[in-house]
Amino acid sequence: MTGKSAETCKSGLQQIHAWFELRGWQAFPFQREVWQAWRAGHSGLLHAPTGAGKTLAAFLGPVSLALDAQPTLHAPRRLQIVWLTPMRALANDSAHALQSVVDALGLAWRVGVRTGDTPAAERARQDRSPPQVLVTTPESLTLMLSQPARQMALLDIDGVIVDEWHELLGSKRGVQVELALARLRALNPALRTWGMSATLGNLEEARDTLLASGGGVLVHGQVSKTLHVESLIPDVMVRFPWAGHLGFSQIDAVIAAIEAVPGTLVFTNTRSQSELWYQALLARRPDWAGELALHHGSIDRSVRAWVEQGLRSGALRCVVCTSSLDLGVDFSPVAQVLQIGSPKGVARLAQRAGRSGHAPGQTSRVLCVPTHAFELLESAAARVALQAQRVEARAPLHKPLDVLVQHIVTMASGPGFVPADLLAEVRSTRSYAGLQDDEWQWALGFVQHGGQALQAYPEYRKVCIQDGLWRVGEATIARRHRMSIGTIVSDGAMEVRFLRGMRLGQVEESFIARLKKGDCFSFAGRTLELVRIEGMSALVKVASARRALVPRWWGGKMPLSSELAAGVRRLLHAPNDMAELRALEPILALQSRWSAIPVEDSLLVEQMDTREGHHLFVFPFEGRNVHGALAAVLAWRLSRDQPLSFSMAWNDYGFELLSPEPFTADEATLRAALDFSDPAALRHDLLASLNAAEMMRRQFREIARVAGLVFQGFPGANKSARQVQVSSSLLYDVFTRFDPDNLLLRQAEGEVLTRELEFPRLCSFLERVRGMRFLMRTPPAVTPFAFPLLVERLRERISSETLADRVGRMQLKLEQAADGH
Repeated sequence: MTGKSAETCKSGLQQIHAWFELRGWQAFPFQREVWQAWRAGHSGLLHAPTGAGKTLAAFLGPVSLALDAQPTLHAPRRLQIVWLTPMRALANDSAHALQSVVDALGLAWRVGVRTGDTPAAERARQDRSPPQVLVTTPESLTLMLSQPARQMALLDIDGVIVDEWHELLGSKRGVQVELALARLRALNPALRTWGMSATLGNLEEARDTLLASGGGVLVHGQVSKTLHVESLIPDVMVRFPWAGHLGFSQIDAVIAAIEAVPGTLVFTNTRSQSELWYQALLARRPDWAGELALHHGSIDRSVRAWVEQGLRSGALRCVVCTSSLDLGVDFSPVAQVLQIGSPKGVARLAQRAGRSGHAPGQTSRVLCVPTHAFELLESAAARVALQAQRVEARAPLHKPLDVLVQHIVTMASGPGFVPADLLAEVRSTRSYAGLQDDEWQWALGFVQHGGQALQAYPEYRKVCIQDGLWRVGEATIARRHRMSIGTIVSDGAMEVRFLRGMRLGQVEESFIARLKKGDCFSFAGRTLELVRIEGMSALVKVASARRALVPRWWGGKMPLSSELAAGVRRLLHAPNDMAELRALEPILALQSRWSAIPVEDSLLVEQMDTREGHHLFVFPFEGRNVHGALAAVLAWRLSRDQPLSFSMAWNDYGFELLSPEPFTADEATLRAALDFSDPAALRHDLLASLNAAEMMRRQFREIARVAGLVFQGFPGANKSARQVQVSSSLLYDVFTRFDPDNLLLRQAEGEVLTRELEFPRLCSFLERVRGMRFLMRTPPAVTPFAFPLLVERLRERISSETLADRVGRMQLKLEQAADGH
């Protein structure tokens, strides 16, 4: 027997182990557990640290079965594995990694990619000769299910592997995946489904949501993976910090950290901050030109690909980035991660830290760079939580009807469906297990004739009954629907490109709309001058001006997560055995001297009078969303009994109410105002205290787009953000007036409560506050905890430059008071 034939007689697992030995590897127990589970026909969820070898664990199970059949020369002419990735930017990287594995093992498999970026010629080639492995996104998979021939190509697949399941869980994209998997299981009941997760607190719930059952395997990847979290301590600690800085005071220390190692990722929380930090680093170190790069989601894909290749090759010293590099990319040369500002969540910091040392046995290193002193608390709390393996849970969504409506039209665009069969399929998911009959009938009526308010308009009659099946009756409707499949809703974007045609990326239309010809702005690491606007393109040239506006993308104010907020509360009274707490000691000592520092079972309330009026500061330490809701509902309740008007400000640590007139806010009054034993009463008062109609109108815009009520437009002729907003606002008004029981209106209210106001978290706090001890204080001056709230309110009235000057004068005055001057 020849060497080759002897090799092919080995089982698939034996060949895999031999390949591992050849490379000097040894399979981890969790990898072997996943391989055996796959071979036994089981589904499950794998949870392991970033860089621990999850890809090989999930992929080599099906590969081992293929090697058992010895198809090393001729691969089966059918799709066998669907690899689902949450970001199409990762698809090519994932495909390259998977192809290298099958090539190394001598398996005649082809790995294909199918995303919104895949050329039509490649898609046609896949239809003629399907790859054995297809790397795709939730949107592209759903699009395939809307096309009869391509849905049939998915009939015989062996399994689906969902990468980064923690990133999809708790979002409408996750629900979209649930529905797609339900259809695939209906086509093939023996389908295996495996998910991979790195940072998740509710693993059993995550597994059950993915698998739509109480069964399935949960594999913990217990790998020795060291995560080193350190904070950059400022040389000077201001006793009255405020959240308005970008962290540039630390730039010399950041440069020193970048110089110390060969490869660094500098993460920021917003795209505008990444632009500013890139410019600041380049201005300080112009010799780094060519070694320093910028990466975020609005930059053109070709530029991002160039940056990613530079990271892989080690050609780049440093990349300033956002969450665009959070997930699943293996950049082995990256030795450390810097986090500018608070990560706002334990899982987010762990995910970003894992971009360094991205291999089993290597240490992942992250250096947290505070933009103000209190962020040292958050960095320390995140480190403690990671050491204790406490990360945030992600709650699955409960039956979003806009996603259901979209899915019904998707299935009707394919071979059609019988309502009873599709209902059973939909109810098999965890998200829609509690779907009521009347809700299902409403959804069917909505896609059939547009519901009560839109029956007279033919464009909303999308589905009809033909030969006993519900189908999309017109090809135009099906084509428009396929172009709109997905749940990612972003603000209208305009293409930014040079006059000669080079494309730089996209920026929000609302930002470009404020510019006039000749205005300058920073984008993609360049200072640009607006020349003119043509359609949905902003034509620019390189500007000579030094000062420029920076686009302010939405989503800049992320709330402190529940886990990190709890960690901050615990650290406030911890011994000073951490560098961060030792650095904060002067600030906390002054806070304690003038007022108090709350322990976990107490609520700090400060009151004082100034020339502005009467101030009430409350410090629950529950995150900015909860505090915004608390401020509104407390002001509402206080003003019912007294004719008062309030100004409000809030941040992650507390909130402020300011009234020009004195008002009663003793402990008894506050306890009564915060007494919500009935969640329905809280819901009523919360919606009454806010501009709830406007908040729901804005949220309905997203729902209308997902449900297919608003068409974005054909490629090259997209509607502007304003056109979409006007269309959705008009529909909102029509439903409110003529169809007030429309379930999409109810969904808009629910999403405002849960997403913008964190209603469950708010209820949890109000339940706890009943047993809390109130620390009522009247400090002699604005305390360190209250000072950021004062600045937050001033920010709305003063330009940033004037604000900094005024804040500086306030700080000086308070420092003098603290020193007894």
